[in-house]
Amino acid sequence: MTVRIMTPAEAAQYSIDKKPLFILDVRTEDAFADWKLEGGSFSYLNVPYFDLLDGVEGIADQLPDDRDILVVCAKEGSSEMVADMLSEAGIGAAYLKGGMQAWSDYLRPVKIAELESGGELYQFVRLGKGCLSYMVIDQGQAAVIDATRMADVFLAFAAEKEAVITHVFDTHLHADHISGGRAIAAAAGAAYYLPARDAAEVVFPFRDLTDGLRVTIGKTGVEALSSPGHTSGSTSFIVGDRYLLTGDILFIDSIGRPDLAGLAEDWAGDLRKTLYSRYGALSGNLTVLPAHFMEMDEVNEDGSVAAPLKTLFAQNHGLNVADETEFRSLVTENLPPQPNAYQEIRKTNMGILTPAADEQSEMEIGPNRCAVK
Repeated sequence: MTVRIMTPAEAAQYSIDKKPLFILDVRTEDAFADWKLEGGSFSYLNVPYFDLLDGVEGIADQLPDDRDILVVCAKEGSSEMVADMLSEAGIGAAYLKGGMQAWSDYLRPVKIAELESGGELYQFVRLGKGCLSYMVIDQGQAAVIDATRMADVFLAFAAEKEAVITHVFDTHLHADHISGGRAIAAAAGAAYYLPARDAAEVVFPFRDLTDGLRVTIGKTGVEALSSPGHTSGSTSFIVGDRYLLTGDILFIDSIGRPDLAGLAEDWAGDLRKTLYSRYGALSGNLTVLPAHFMEMDEVNEDGSVAAPLKTLFAQNHGLNVADETEFRSLVTENLPPQPNAYQEIRKTNMGILTPAADEQSEMEIGPNRCAVK
């Protein structure tokens, strides 16, 4: 039987459409347990590649004949070999092009809205890592917010839209992924903004992202709103008076963790004030657009991650803890493991480390761990 190659884009469509897919993951048990290709109608079998060197006959009866089969490994080579073995055994299967490394890097642009000014707002969804980036485009100008390290994707997208990137923002100093903001700004000749309160150790020039800063992209206003709690400098944005970009402060089904600089107790109060007071004073009709998501359940049918602020105040548990002591316990005692290589990622985002491209990819491998569980 012919072995098919499935691209990360195709796998993403299966995930978003909740189309049934059987994943044969041939990585180690630990790697599979830590992080996998997720989808609402996916089922799994994890058998390490080394256990299949003598043939796939031992797992043939565990493979379905009523849904597509996708073989997955870290970087493609092992999954291609297993898919070939399945083909020789008369079992049709595809393998994931580029493996989990390519899945981690895949970015999917989703149009969020036509803005009242005539501009457009796009969300770049990194399904494999749970990262969300944004681009505001209006009258040939563009702003990029919380870009991932795949700078070429943003530059190419702006060029396709015939827009010049004039402003690049990071809502905070990221610790779970390497920012592409500085590289995009350098390539486009744009201004790069970062909150100074997060940047005491940063070794490159930047513009301070201050509370109340307002820039205009075409005719669309982008206003900064200080929102500490995940970091001391965390900053949100209101775009076109309709969209609230919350960075890593507020997610669809959770809230940001305050501990990645070792200051969970100190920053828990800031987090509560931002969520309950500063966000609480905003219009509930604003659409929340976070910088991350944790579960595929947070992804809408169109592939976007977004919800009205009033819906989150009604349904997000992190916004409904009346007792401050209980809230502090929630955000300091229910923390997931820290992101892989997060100290090295922070130093890279400070400009202190300059790892090669393959090293950067390895540093980011694994799930998003920015939220309180």
